[in-house]
Formats: sequence, C-alpha cells, structure tokens
Amino acid sequence: MTLHRRSLLTGMGGLMLLSGCGAISALGDATTPLDAFELRAPDLPQASRMLQRGLSIEPPTTSGALDVDRILIKPNMVQSLYLPGARWSDKAPLMFQTVMLRAFEDTGALAYVGRRPLGGTGDVALISEITDFQAELDEDRRKATTRIRLIARMVRESDARVLARRSFQAMAPAASTDTLEIVQSFNTASDDLLNDLVRWGLGAMGGGLPAA
Repeated sequence: MTLHRRSLLTGMGGLMLLSGCGAISALGDATTPLDAFELRAPDLPQASRMLQRGLSIEPPTTSGALDVDRILIKPNMVQSLYLPGARWSDKAPLMFQTVMLRAFEDTGALAYVGRRPLGGTGDVALISEITDFQAELDEDRRKATTRIRLIARMVRESDARVLARRSFQAMAPAASTDTLEIVQSFNTASDDLLNDLVRWGLGAMGGGLPAA
C-alpha cells in the first residue's frame, strides 16, 4: 500500500458539490482506488498472572453512517462527509472488534480471547456500541480532532447478567488535515480508549494489569 499525504481540504469541495445541499454520505467514485488504513492494537503491559477464563468480543453495533469502511469527517454538528481517497481496511465496527481482541489477547491475562465463545460456551462476553468514530473539523477547517466513544458491557454468558457497564471516550488532535495525520490521530485516540477498556474489562473479570 502506498501512503501519500492527501489534503482533506483539496477533496472536500468536490464532495460538497456532489451533495447539492445538506448532509451527505457520498462514497465517491467506486472506480477510483482508495488507500486503505487500519488501526493498531496498543502496546499494553503483560499481566502478572493468567485468569483461567474466556472472553468473547462481539462486533460493536453502530449507526449506519459508521457501519462502513469509509473514514468519517464532521465539518459541523449536523453534516457528515467521508474522507476523500481513503478507507479503513474493513468496516469500522469490525476493524475495531479486531483491535479490541488483539489488545486483550496481547496482555496474556486470559486463557482465551475470541470472536465467539470457545466450544460454544464461554465465561464473559464484551458487548459494545460505537457512538462516535470521526474526525471533527474546527470552524476554519484547518485543524481536526478525532473523537471515539464506546459504550461497553461485560455480560456473563451463563445467565446474561451484566457484570459491569461503562462509557469510554477518547479524543486526539491531528497535526494537520492531511489524510495520514488524521489516521494517526485515530490511532492515538484508539490507543487511549483501549488502554482504559482493557484495564476495566480485566478488572470486571477479576484480573488486572500493572499500573501504566
């Protein structure tokens, strides 16, 4: 994949012309190849002990505007655009499910982490909803801030009892409105949110990680 620095401001005018007026969700020209980006799992410390428990991580639910592989940009509170010339490597909820799975797995804190319960039965499921996953532009559209917000529940598989519930939010500024800088700000916000999510989730299961 070739990463190049593409200015958000260069392509945004063309997208707004396609909309006519009001909010748009244009996906661009389907014949034009888009650069693909993905989030990485954060570098978390190793657990001092392994819990003999399993965690299944379900795909997060979200709204239709976010249930795509495009990178969402909000110029204001009521308008949504997709970043020109770029996309995620998968639909945003599925990509975030993958980085959540990797984050929990990489700590070595659990005997099993997967997308489904091991052997058809499991201990705890992480059920979540993504309510924000976008870069927000300031008034003059020269700067952007990424916002990610996730509502998470740890649910016992045996009786569907909610063991813990919490809302997580992380924000990170982009150094510029270039595509790569915006993607990097998504990574920074994702790292911060996943650090909190993993520590909270392991705590709900009776485990933990060393202090940051």
